[in-house]
Parts: sequence; structure tokens; C-alpha cells
Amino acid sequence: MSPPRSARETQMCLGIPGQVLELMTEHPDLARVDVSGVRRVINIGLLDEENIQIGDWILIHVGFALSKIDETEAKAALQFLEDIGDAYADELMALQSSAILDEQQAEVPDAVRG
Repeated sequence: MSPPRSARETQMCLGIPGQVLELMTEHPDLARVDVSGVRRVINIGLLDEENIQIGDWILIHVGFALSKIDETEAKAALQFLEDIGDAYADELMALQSSAILDEQQAEVPDAVRG
């Protein structure tokens, strides 16, 4: 039997990596971050003990930095998010083009139409 996983290993959230561009000196809990070319101010207050610096990569969820990550992990996460985004878009396109019958061909009972 394998050992129990820590709380961090069992939690799941959709986070996106961003790179710290600027630490907001007037607001020490905030940093300007680049997220795939989009610049946003993010709350880094949860990472006080991480000593966040310009150039660091962080994992962001709904405007909050959840963890500091290395560049390799950040690039892998960005690639994964890009891949699932493409897969989702492909699935939507396939669904839209997979109509079994168009409306003129389908005989739908009045009770179903409402």
C-alpha cells in the first residue's frame, strides 16, 4: 500500500503560469505578471515566504499566486493548457459538424417540440 498523499498532492485547481515583471513597491502584496503575453497585477501575498523576485514564475488562480514554480514546470504547464485548449476547440468543431439530421429531415413529435 502506498503512503497517503499530502494535501498539496491531492488538490486540483486550474492555474496558469505567469512570470513576474515588476514588484509593486507601494503595494507589497501585488506584482505585475506576464501571462502568455497578457500583463496583469496579481496578488502574491500568499507567497510571502517564497521571496518572489522579478523573473520568477508563479502559478496563478483567479488573481492570486498559489505557488512559485520553476521555468521548466511553467513551460510544461503552458504547453498542457495550450494542448487542452486546442483539443476542446477541436471537439466543439467536431460536435458542430456532426449533426445526424438537419431540421428539415427530422420528424420531431409536437410533444417534444414543446
